Amino acid sequence: MGRPHEKLKAWQLSVELVTRIYEITRPWPDEEKFGLTSQSRRAAVSIPANIAEGAAKDSQADFCRFLYIARGSLSELETLLLIAKNLGFIEKPVYDGLLGSCGEIGRLIDGLLRKVKVAGLAEQEVNYEAL
Repeated sequence: MGRPHEKLKAWQLSVELVTRIYEITRPWPDEEKFGLTSQSRRAAVSIPANIAEGAAKDSQADFCRFLYIARGSLSELETLLLIAKNLGFIEKPVYDGLLGSCGEIGRLIDGLLRKVKVAGLAEQEVNYEAL
């Protein structure tokens, strides 16, 4: 793990979530291929992608901006999963598990935001090992 984002638990768990979303959406109806399936996958992929992109930026402000985008994508995914559950594409226990994962990732992103903001106020370099 040589890249800064690979040390972040939020990134690690969100990559696992993407894998799970791809597995879960595979059997969804063909007519949803360009609808709910595609949108759910894009929202899921956006989470770790934005964490990684933000971690690679030169400033804490940029990192925060990308963390906010990741958090927005997480909220989008939660909404799409609720719709999928309501349509009968996923069972409630699976939905509950995914929502639990989303909640944990959201808390980690919020923690990162707090730490990066504090580091920015102190004009310190972000220590990825400590996050």
